[in-house]
Amino acid sequence: MAPSSRKRINISLLIPFLIVALVFGATIWKKYRASRELPVAPQVQQPVGKRAVVLFFVADGTRLAREARELDQCNDAVACLKEVLEELVNGPVGEFDESLPDGTAINSVRVDGNLASVDLNKAFTEALQSGSSAEMLAVYSIVDTIATNFPQIAKVKLTIDGDEKSILRHLDLSDPLVPDYTLELPPPHPSAKTAVPAKSKPIKGQP
Repeated sequence: MAPSSRKRINISLLIPFLIVALVFGATIWKKYRASRELPVAPQVQQPVGKRAVVLFFVADGTRLAREARELDQCNDAVACLKEVLEELVNGPVGEFDESLPDGTAINSVRVDGNLASVDLNKAFTEALQSGSSAEMLAVYSIVDTIATNFPQIAKVKLTIDGDEKSILRHLDLSDPLVPDYTLELPPPHPSAKTAVPAKSKPIKGQP
């Protein structure tokens, strides 16, 4: 066989081998690069804009009144609820009076279905003004604020430093409470949420 013929045969055999080698090499290189690259964490979409909330403070020392407030958006129910309560603790920015005594702090917040559990510090009871009216306004400023801003919550359980059977001077907080909009002045708009209040149980011997 002529030398030129041998060269053509050798080249024709070599080309397929080179193609296979290149494809195999490219595959190995891609796997190597992938193994060296750090995984990228998925991007979490952050809420934007503001949300309007309603806080209940005291008007004329005898009734509850609504004050609007704007807060940053949030996407966690417990965090959102605690942030609203912190605003209530901070007090009004308008003409109303504080509904919670100085030193009040929110220890913890928990949501279980339609029940919100709020644990307050002992300063809430120690600094609370005497009298059943002051206690009702303070307690229901919390309950009504939660129920108005979080319609999925129907009942609120208040505890003091983890005590499930907390008792104020005139009110027994052992059972969960539902909102009482009859304490509000002026009367709520007809479209506002209404409910039959579950009054706190009076302590025996107290007016």
